[in-house]
Amino acid sequence: MEELTGFQRDILYVISGIEEPYGLAIKDELENYYDHEVNHGRLYPNLDTLVENDFVEKSALDRRTNSYTLTESGYQALETRREWEDQYVQTA
Repeated sequence: MEELTGFQRDILYVISGIEEPYGLAIKDELENYYDHEVNHGRLYPNLDTLVENDFVEKSALDRRTNSYTLTESGYQALETRREWEDQYVQTA
């Protein structure tokens, strides 16, 4: 997980938390969080990197749309990250 950018980590969180994780749905969730446009030239290369690094699996929904799901490595990376964050984040 330490080799990932913050944006790539955010993509993992979004994929793990939405019902239908396809490109435009992921893009919409990120834009809601960042409160500005996330362009395709930023999103899709980062999705491809996550696929190449075995955090995400890509499959075709139809001829134009891909679906993205976390792999076991992706889930483990998020769990490890959450455990690390919990050491430093104090709840009220």
